[in-house]
Amino acid sequence: MKKIRVGVVGVGYLGQYHAEKYSKLSGVNLVGVVDINHARALEIANRFNTRAFFDYSDLFDEVQAVSIAVPTKLHYRVAKDFFSNGIDILLEKPIATTVAEADTLIEMAEKKNLIFQVGHLERYNSAIVAIQDVLNNPMFIESHRLSFFTERATDVDVVLDLMIHDLDIILSIVNSDIDTIDAVGVPVISPKIDIANARITFVNGCVANITASRVSEKTMRKIRIFQPDAYISIDFLSREVDVYNKIENGEENGGLPKIVASNVEINARDSLATLGIRYRC
Repeated sequence: MKKIRVGVVGVGYLGQYHAEKYSKLSGVNLVGVVDINHARALEIANRFNTRAFFDYSDLFDEVQAVSIAVPTKLHYRVAKDFFSNGIDILLEKPIATTVAEADTLIEMAEKKNLIFQVGHLERYNSAIVAIQDVLNNPMFIESHRLSFFTERATDVDVVLDLMIHDLDIILSIVNSDIDTIDAVGVPVISPKIDIANARITFVNGCVANITASRVSEKTMRKIRIFQPDAYISIDFLSREVDVYNKIENGEENGGLPKIVASNVEINARDSLATLGIRYRC
């Protein structure tokens, strides 16, 4: 079987991991990496035994598929160029800076029958995979994704930087359209919004309360899902999942209903590698 020829455009903090995973995937030939920082491109190319390029257009005739991990403001332009050359794309989140740009990219992929995957890794997080069998009509969801302030990803606000993970998770587990959204955001340190809260009400009555911050003094990545007769607590940092189930008529509780906690076993998995495999399929 011929190996799929792939490249990585942008090998900064995130792009280096794309290059690493491709270098380890069977059936994949990492043709090269691209970065406008020549020293960085050479460093990553040397690390993973591939070629360095300094202009992404040099990959057009070299690859069948590409990972794009450039700054968000460049997603649309770079992705559009690769689609125009008939190349499948794995694009780091967020898909683009505007809905119009996102719609255009999706339309291009569909018209050209190309594979287009956006890197929402948390959907493949082992904790999210582990709870699929216990989800049952969630009606209230509360999530917190907090981190320290860094200069990375400040070209976009915290919604596109951090909250987007929880938005994607919640939209994937609530089987309903959105009714209303109420939100607030504040630029605390950067010119962009650094802390935000959104309350999403779904047509089926489910409510999600989502908080994201990149100006916190501690890191937190938690989500709690409440549903009839149970609630699920996920700590992404500690990789712990607890399910609290309602037990009827417990003798030790005077015949009253009670809630009993159980820990869900999580199988360790590499979300990015999993995403890459799904992308290839």
